[in-house]
Amino acid sequence: MSRRVAVCGDVINDVLVKPVGNVTPGSDTPSVIRACPGGAAANQAAWMAHLGADVTFAGRVGARDADYHRAELARVGVRAHLAADPEADTGSIVIMVAPDGERTMFTDRAANLNLRTSDLPPGLLDDAAVLHLTGYTFCEPALLEVALSLLAGARARGLAVTVDPGSAAFLARMAPGAFLAWTEGAAVCFPNRDEAAVLVGDADPVTMAARLTRHYAIVALKLGAAGCVLAVPGESPVSIPAHPASARDTTGAGDAFCGAFMSRWLAAGPATNGPDPQTADLPAAARFATQIAASVVTRFGARPL
Repeated sequence: MSRRVAVCGDVINDVLVKPVGNVTPGSDTPSVIRACPGGAAANQAAWMAHLGADVTFAGRVGARDADYHRAELARVGVRAHLAADPEADTGSIVIMVAPDGERTMFTDRAANLNLRTSDLPPGLLDDAAVLHLTGYTFCEPALLEVALSLLAGARARGLAVTVDPGSAAFLARMAPGAFLAWTEGAAVCFPNRDEAAVLVGDADPVTMAARLTRHYAIVALKLGAAGCVLAVPGESPVSIPAHPASARDTTGAGDAFCGAFMSRWLAAGPATNGPDPQTADLPAAARFATQIAASVVTRFGARPL
């Protein structure tokens, strides 16, 4: 029986820019600049596969670098089905990295916005155990149609659903409660602090995690250098400390956390309908996830090396 994860979402060309010293307005600033493959969903799929999960990914990229992105995902074990857009380029993000590793992102989603249900391979959900989506697939009407179609297909097949809300800015543009209603009953949700605040309107991570268990079976609330809060319905949330690390670039750390947690959660569960929260060692999965996330912030790039 399969434990395959079907993932659908963004593929991005990341351009990382970290100034060396102070920025000089109106003139040249020496910087470290790196181009890397990215995209939250693609990064998470890459980490799941790199850490042992069976992963199939669907997305849309520009035709001129479709082979590159297929090869990058295949390199870490992902079976990638990428529709090649003949007109739009692959999405791009310019990421300005501050001295402490935190980021400001300038986003052009480009070909990702043209993803349609016709781009998905017919058997994407066949023999899968889990469907994994990020919030970026819910934030535009045409993409929402893709997300809701996949959710309906997963629920009709009895698959587990896992979600990463993806972006506080995009969540804030949705109708209040919309994302929670669309993803109600998901097996795992991976918000960060800002996303959780948009979803449930609080500032305390423990309170937010507990509130989110009204909608999800497991909540792993990511807190960056403060670790995470793990919560399940009917139990007190558990704080998991971060693994110590010297941050150089935090790009993709949350994606690595998600992929690592998923890899351990999947390994612990039955072949169908997703792992049982009562049998999986969730704190161990969260500790492993913080360790993998910590390894990512010490270098440039969001994907496994």
